[in-house]
Amino acid sequence: MLAVFTILDVFIWRSLKRTLAPKTFTYVKWIIPLTTLIFFLGFFINLMRAADGEMNANYTLNMMVGFSFGVFVAKLLMSIPFLIEDIRRIPLFFYNWVFKRKPRKESMPDRRRFVRNISLGIASIPILGTVYGITIGKYNYQLKRIPLTFSRLPKAFDGLKVIQFSDFHAGSFDDYEAVKNGLEYINERKPDLILFTGDLVNNRAGESQPFIEMLKQLDAPLGKFAILGNHDYGDYVPYESEQERIENMQSLFKVFEETGFELLTNENRQIEKDGEVIDIVGVENWGQDPFPQYGDLDKATTDLPTDRFSILLSHDPDHWDHEVLNHQHKFDLTLSGHTHGAQFGVEIPGWQWSPVKYRYKRWMGLYQSDDQYLFVSKGFGFLGFPGRVGMSPEVVEFKLSKA
Repeated sequence: MLAVFTILDVFIWRSLKRTLAPKTFTYVKWIIPLTTLIFFLGFFINLMRAADGEMNANYTLNMMVGFSFGVFVAKLLMSIPFLIEDIRRIPLFFYNWVFKRKPRKESMPDRRRFVRNISLGIASIPILGTVYGITIGKYNYQLKRIPLTFSRLPKAFDGLKVIQFSDFHAGSFDDYEAVKNGLEYINERKPDLILFTGDLVNNRAGESQPFIEMLKQLDAPLGKFAILGNHDYGDYVPYESEQERIENMQSLFKVFEETGFELLTNENRQIEKDGEVIDIVGVENWGQDPFPQYGDLDKATTDLPTDRFSILLSHDPDHWDHEVLNHQHKFDLTLSGHTHGAQFGVEIPGWQWSPVKYRYKRWMGLYQSDDQYLFVSKGFGFLGFPGRVGMSPEVVEFKLSKA
């Protein structure tokens, strides 16, 4: 990783040296390696904080790492025009060498000025986007409303208001007041039912402590249900013993209990209203490699009638195509998260794009197969890159109607 950063810095340094005035380059040349230093400094400080038992993010470190990562992307894009220019020069160099011709100034100039300007223009886009994403974008919560109609929905549940939020990632937050404001969206909508679809924490149960009271305040008369995501198992951090790992999971279970969420681990629960019933089914994480496959649909649907309306909570959307659609039990609505919309992309009416679409077939929004639906939330929190660019965090409201 360090080698990639170094090679890129040297290439950009040499490219700008040939195109900028000496006085200007005197100032610019220090910025290039400085951003790389800041990135690695923030990275290693975070590692040391984790070793000291710190579980939650630091605002200053998030800004350092986020901005310097954005500059790295800018450097990467900036290098493309310079690289194309270098490649163009190669055949000209060999042509002149073979035929012993002296290159004319106009045919092989130093870096052409417009190439430099193009590079700088391209570089400004990710830098501006990063500044927005790490300051405003990551807490710019959006409410998304999804009306759905089902023939199997019992009449008593016609008009049911369901709120989904996903991928909380408690350890990443650096502004508790902003998180509180985002969660207040949920109670403001007065939902009948609240469903959380996994990844409450990044790695350890202790990350959730500052948010327990906020989550406890969420209220829905028909209940609050949750499932585990791949990060909730703590599989991505080392433990001194197996017992420590087990205790971490037990602590996480207590967090769900304390906040009033009923955790479904390959289980089902029934919601009753006016003598009619719907099923809430929750499975543990089931994903394609390298993600774990702890989910068990057969166990989760034990003794359930197949003709009853059901909502499935499954963290990873890959589960829908690989098992859910082919299962003997029909799930009218499946709710997932996991992808975050890559925390970077474009979402406008009629069109959406993110690099995560090249990894996941179902990566964001509503999908339909006959009369079964899947909704993939782009999540409430963030992970890794401490920001969101074009993929705002969201709370999703479903209004279910009977056909």
